[in-house]
Amino acid sequence: MSEPIPRRYPGATHLECTGTGAILESEALHGLSPEGKPLFARYDLEALRDRFRPEDLVARRSDLWRYAEVLPVRDPACMVGLGEGWTPLLPAHRLADALGLERCWVKDEGQNPTASFKARGMALAVSRALELGATELALPTAGNAGGAAAAYGAAAGLPVHVVAPRDTPAPIIEEIRALGAHLQLLDGLISDCGRVVREGVEAHGWWDLSTLKEPYRVEGKKTMGYELYEQLDGRLPDAIIYPTGGGTGLIGMWKAFDEMEALGWIGPERPRMYSVQAKGCAPMVRAWEEGREDAGFWEGATTYASGLRVPGAVGDFLILRALRESGGAAVAVSDGEMAHWVGVMGKTTGVFGAPEGGAVAAAVPRLLASGHLKNTDEVVLFNTGSGLKYAGMEPLD
Repeated sequence: MSEPIPRRYPGATHLECTGTGAILESEALHGLSPEGKPLFARYDLEALRDRFRPEDLVARRSDLWRYAEVLPVRDPACMVGLGEGWTPLLPAHRLADALGLERCWVKDEGQNPTASFKARGMALAVSRALELGATELALPTAGNAGGAAAAYGAAAGLPVHVVAPRDTPAPIIEEIRALGAHLQLLDGLISDCGRVVREGVEAHGWWDLSTLKEPYRVEGKKTMGYELYEQLDGRLPDAIIYPTGGGTGLIGMWKAFDEMEALGWIGPERPRMYSVQAKGCAPMVRAWEEGREDAGFWEGATTYASGLRVPGAVGDFLILRALRESGGAAVAVSDGEMAHWVGVMGKTTGVFGAPEGGAVAAAVPRLLASGHLKNTDEVVLFNTGSGLKYAGMEPLD
């Protein structure tokens, strides 16, 4: 039987600007910091060390709310949940053989509600928006985030406004509509959609759920890091390979590892973090190769992996910092390579991955050839969504 939910959680002690370290009050709605940087929720981890330990998790509920002590929601009545998190970490022996690795796992985020990892972030963002008094929500999306926002908005009883590119995969468009969100389609990229959302925010007072422009989507994504530790029996892998658009998942896991060290769960060891992008939209790869601290904007972004078609990321400096601090790297792959490895992953694991999942597999031979990976490394590949979301989509190169 699952552990009962306590009456109330302590929540975050404050919010911190990731650029300057400036402190903001946690119990009010905040977007970016006054300096225009993402905000992180911070917790009294020292006080939690003796009462939030790995062994305390054994009998808990099997969703991301098992980590409630290090999540920002205080009132359990505001925990908007659809069963998100605790996705399987699957041993992938035959995929490892195909890739030239000895040990490989697939973390299948396609088994989340709305069939992508975006459910994690939206569970927290919508829950906190509800708790702090937001009345209408809005976001631009490359696809899956819109579906997740629509689902969690519906569960919370909050109206959601979604602006998406017209060429977003049809199953995702139908999902957003079926879940009751107001959907606007336009010709362009997620960056163009963002401008429309900003206009709505200013005109109508919508609460903006854009990637890293509010503090809580990253809190949902960080639970992937906590889950890896539990599912690997109290250790972390040598390497994590992650598809990167806005980068919230990679940033969130890096934050989780710092929290876990402060809690006494792990020491200073960290997995090497590898960011994978599409050749047609690779701002992080360009910045990493040039030694830059920010990625800038990628002109003319093209790829059939809609989650990777993000030409500019507000958290670019956080992604690049995690890659460099971990000794990782960034690599770009073609749409054709993604599609090929979606097929290989399917035939060797039974997981029908999204193109983004194919991208991380496609990156492995490149990382082995360059010496970034060794064949003896224990590697976790993140499949961030279901291939069913891309039915009918064809590679662009």
